Formats: sequence, C-alpha cells, structure tokens
Amino acid sequence: MDLRPPSLCGLDTRAAAWFGRRTARWQDFPVDRLLAAKRQRHLSVSVVIPARDEEHTVGGVVSAIWQALMVDAALVDELVVIDSDSADGTAAAAARAGAVVHRASEVAPEAERFAGKGEALWKSLLVTSGDLLVFVDADLTEWGPHFVTGLLGPLLADEEVRLVKGFYQRTFTSSDGTTTSDGGRVTELVARPLLSLWWPELAGVVQPLAGEWAARRDLMESLAIPVGYGVELAVLLDTADQYGLEAVAQVHLGRRGHRHQATHDLAVMAAELLLVAERRLSARRAAEAGAARLQQFYTADGEVGHRCRPVPTHERPPACSLRPGELAEAAGPA
Repeated sequence: MDLRPPSLCGLDTRAAAWFGRRTARWQDFPVDRLLAAKRQRHLSVSVVIPARDEEHTVGGVVSAIWQALMVDAALVDELVVIDSDSADGTAAAAARAGAVVHRASEVAPEAERFAGKGEALWKSLLVTSGDLLVFVDADLTEWGPHFVTGLLGPLLADEEVRLVKGFYQRTFTSSDGTTTSDGGRVTELVARPLLSLWWPELAGVVQPLAGEWAARRDLMESLAIPVGYGVELAVLLDTADQYGLEAVAQVHLGRRGHRHQATHDLAVMAAELLLVAERRLSARRAAEAGAARLQQFYTADGEVGHRCRPVPTHERPPACSLRPGELAEAAGPA
C-alpha cells in the first residue's frame, strides 16, 4: 500500500513532509517486535475503552483484546472500561469479557461531575497506571486487535513520538441498509476544514477525530481535556503546539465499522469542535485571503488518496452601495 499523498496539490509543505515521515501501517509493527521493545524500555501498557450504552458490542471488543494481547501475548498490562453511567448492561458485559470496569461517576466523586467521552478519558488517568495509553471505542463492529498493536508501534519505536492517531477506511450503513465508505461526516464537514484553514501544518492527519489513538501518560497528564467529544481534536492541536509536529504520528489500521450517531447528535459534536478550535485560535494567524485550501483524503482499494480544493473567500459589497461606474471595484474584502 502506498501511503504517500499521490499529489501534494497545495498541501502545506510541513504537512506533506510530516506525512512522509510519520505515517505507517499496522503491519509494520508485529507483536514480537513490540514485546521486545516494551521489555527493553521497561514500559507498561493500558488499554482504555470509554463506553456508554454499548452492551451489544463492548464485550466483543474487550474479549478480542484480552485474548490476543493479554493471554496469547503479554503486551497489554491493563484493560479498563470506563462506563459513562450506562442505562443498559454495558458494565456487566465488559466485566464478563475480562475488563476491569469503573463507573465514571464513582471515579473522583468529590470532583464536579460531567458527562462526555473526554470526561471518561480524563478519569481513566486516575484509575490506570500504564506508561502508554491506548484508547479504543466500545461500539466497533469491524476491526481487530491489530488496532492496538498498530497504535503502540510508533510509541515503542521512537521516543520522540507522544501521540499516535489511527486512520482507516470507515464503513457507513445508511437507513436503507446499504453500506458505503462515507463514514466520518463530522471529520469531513468540520474537523478537516478547521485544520486546512487554521492549522494547515496538521492537514496531513487523515482522520483527526479517530476514536482509536494512543499517547504517553505524561502527555495526557499535562494537557487540558475537554469533557465531551472535543477531546480528540484538543489533544491533537495541543500536542503539536507544545511539542511540534514530530511528536505526532499516524497509522493506517485497515477497515473500521461502528454504530453511527443521529444527525442531531453529530451537530452537538460539531459545536464542541468549534468551541475547542475557537479557544485555540487566539494563538494562530488566520489564513490569508485568497489562499484558503481544503485538504481531503479518501480511500479506494485499500490505498489513501488526497486532493486539494480551493475555498471561496471573497464577498461582494451590498449592491445598493454601488454607484454607476463602480462595478469594476465590486470585489469586496476576503
């Protein structure tokens, strides 16, 4: 599989160079090599699965990791589910499959209580001890334990890497039962435009909102963590800002299927991302007028493609403000 963008097409030169250096495939990191690196560096690994009302899928996710990476190979030291106060049997299903389960509301109960994915990940820092943390969503239906090994690979191979983002071909099942590869709606409609316009050096990150990612504990403990769905974007932006692009890597994990959320729920997620970005924009310069570009990625036959599209930025002045002979000057400010 060729992981180089097929055409730079206006991609920020920093992003293009980073893509070539810091993009890998899960097959690059076999388990035996990871075990050797883990022992050599004296590191421990915790897998964290945030879950809310995922009774039907969380057991399968837990059992696959437990069998492959705790029983068959001693790569994972802790397998923890943070149950975000589910109303169904999520906690029981996770425990039966082999996870240590913590109810989010019972972790640090003296602290102010919030609901959300970021809250679950933040609380996981209080009940785990691994030097390396791997986060995996609980609603996966098409995936494999290689998600964990792939994400651990860059952390065990290079001490400069602090954050590893997964990316994959995402499957989407529509209301009529048809399946396509058009998943990642909030990524394409919100996250990618934000990065392309305001953080172009990060435009090479294929799926900035991927729910499967890994990080060093000391990184996670040093960052502010939004309590909701803005956690993935915030960690990406803050890691690159504080430690530079070379602290971030990404790994192609193959195919991923999961339960998709309703449009109204995705709108809340989008609003959270906008707030996360707005809080960090004060330290960024806006893209110059007329130079805005949107970087997009797509997958076809297992390969990653890239394209760049211009974003219109100019606005015309109010027509009523124009006097005869001024039409030639009607191009307003960007």
